[in-house]
Amino acid sequence: MSDAVLRTRKVRKEFGTGAGRVRAVDDIDLEIAAGETVAVMGPSGCGKSTLLHLLGGLQRPTGGEIELGGRRVDTMSERGLARLRRDRIGFVFQAFHLMPELTAVENVEMPALLAGRSPRAARTAALELLDRTGLADRAGHLPSALSGGQRQRVAVARALCAEPLVVLADEPTGNLDSAATTEILRLFDRLHRTGQTLVIVTHDARIAGIADRILSMRDGALVDQTLLAEAA
Repeated sequence: MSDAVLRTRKVRKEFGTGAGRVRAVDDIDLEIAAGETVAVMGPSGCGKSTLLHLLGGLQRPTGGEIELGGRRVDTMSERGLARLRRDRIGFVFQAFHLMPELTAVENVEMPALLAGRSPRAARTAALELLDRTGLADRAGHLPSALSGGQRQRVAVARALCAEPLVVLADEPTGNLDSAATTEILRLFDRLHRTGQTLVIVTHDARIAGIADRILSMRDGALVDQTLLAEAA
C-alpha cells in the first residue's frame, strides 16, 4: 500500500529471559492505509493487545520496524514517543481511563490542550465532539454520573480531539452491556465512514463487522486475514 499510514516490518516483542522467554508478537509485517478500519481478533493471550501497544508506542519492540505517518516509531526517544502519542494517536481502552475529577468536556479537551491549542479552541472542539457522539447534554457531568456506554463515548471523543492520524482501540466494548455495545458499534461505524483510520482489537464479531479487514492472530503471529468487501 503506497498510502500506508501505519507500517510494521518483522516486528516482534519478547518478554522474560532464558527458558522462560516468550515471544508475544512474532515477526509481524503489516500495512494499514489512511482511512482504513482494521479489526484484530484471536484468542486471549495471542498477542493482540501487545501488538496494539507496539503500534501506539506504549511498548518498544524487541526487534523490527514500526512507522507511523512515514516516521520511525521504534527508534524514537521517550520524549519523541510522548509527543507522538499526544499529537498523532488516539487511544480507546476497555477501562475508559477517564479522569474522575474532570467533567466530560474537560476530559475530552485535555489532548487538545496538551497539544498546544488555546483553551477556547480546545473547548470548542471538545463540545463539537460531544455533540457528534450524542453527549452534548452530558458535557458538564462527571464520569461517575455517566453510564458505561456514555463513558466510552466520552473516551472516543477524547481520542479524536487532537485530530490523530490513527485511533487505536483495545477491546472498546469489553466492559459494556449489549445496549451500550450497540452505541459504540454505531459510533465506530460513523467514524469509519468519515475516513478516520481505526485499528480495533476485539472479541466482538459485531465490532469487527464494520472493518475493511479482519486480521486473525494466534501465538503472536498473524495467521489469516479476511477482506470484508470481498466476503460481502
